[in-house]
Amino acid sequence: MDPVPPTPSSPPPAPSLRRTPVQQRSAERLVRILDACAELLDETGYENLSTRAVAVRAGVPIGSVYRFFGNKRALAIALAHRNLDRYADGITHRLAGLPSTHWRPVVDAVLDEYLAMKRSVPGFALVDFGVPAPPADTPPADAPPADGPAADPNRLVAVRLTELLSAHLGLAPDATLERAVLVAVEATDALIQLAFRVDPAGDPGIVAETRAMMHAYLARVLD
Repeated sequence: MDPVPPTPSSPPPAPSLRRTPVQQRSAERLVRILDACAELLDETGYENLSTRAVAVRAGVPIGSVYRFFGNKRALAIALAHRNLDRYADGITHRLAGLPSTHWRPVVDAVLDEYLAMKRSVPGFALVDFGVPAPPADTPPADAPPADGPAADPNRLVAVRLTELLSAHLGLAPDATLERAVLVAVEATDALIQLAFRVDPAGDPGIVAETRAMMHAYLARVLD
């Protein structure tokens, strides 16, 4: 199943935005800017990404980029925020066709949606749900707060997944479940990175081992 298609007129209200678009035309321009950022990440990498290049690719004046973002890092954070929203939407779409009585197909849907995005979403290889760490230990002056999208992407993913899983399976979204989901997210993230280093499409054997690991570990709290 392919990822849920984006809604061009609904850009995310990311914390890194200087200004939230109100008019339809402004919202569509923001979507074009984020799409251009994603394409350029695949072509040039994060280090060579520039706001000027994004403006040229998006077909907008450079001032339009700075209207929304103070720098390329803020732009990438907004892209990561959009990716997380799309991931949650994609999982919701998959879960709509699954019964709530068995958790393993639900966990499979979570992994399958991530794999689908990994294989098809522009820029996702470099900016999935977080951005590359800045070269210095001190964050930029205009960086978002420490609890924002740049702080701990896997924790943010775990929180969203805990909400989705608990709602679908009728579980209490307590600290025990959230901790187990966070550990599973951290482990899965590392293994899927390995799978895509071995094979650009994701090594099937490593993906299968990752799925087995998720089932075995989460059985402790979901069985």
